[in-house]
Amino acid sequence: MAASILSGLGKDFDLSPCSVPVDSQSTANSATTGLRISMQNCRGIGVLIMKSTSAGTDYLVPVLSECTAYTGGTTTALACITKYWYKTQATVGGDESWVAVTQVAGSTFTTAALQGMYYFEVVADQLSDGYTHILVTIPDSGGGGTQPIAVLYIPFGLKTQRIPSNMPNWLNPGAANV
Repeated sequence: MAASILSGLGKDFDLSPCSVPVDSQSTANSATTGLRISMQNCRGIGVLIMKSTSAGTDYLVPVLSECTAYTGGTTTALACITKYWYKTQATVGGDESWVAVTQVAGSTFTTAALQGMYYFEVVADQLSDGYTHILVTIPDSGGGGTQPIAVLYIPFGLKTQRIPSNMPNWLNPGAANV
């Protein structure tokens, strides 16, 4: 039996967009509000933020929220980020080391690096009672210039392991994928 080259995808983790690459500093995006993602079918969700070189002095300040529904409902800050990891360099090329930062539990962190990758995790049991989804927003830092950024959700500890083409709808569990 041939092993799947994607043995981790669908078994150990999945991938879901939070926000596709966008200039978070454009006038049309006073804040880059990502998509919500359900935590009902996984143990936790990793959040990977990729920030490109900025033309200004913009700071990255992601804001983590918890939500009671995939649309509408109640949204409130989720102060559970106690550790995040980053790789930065003038030009990120894959030879950087991950650096850990520990902080008092908060719903945000701030970094002024020119270019980098930032990662933190949210575990499902950190959500308040009645809350089922998380949301990451990247506010406009007001520094001007351009701020190309993308955010990716990485659900892990999947409750049901499937081949990648049969993974569940992370926005609205139980609904069909489109």
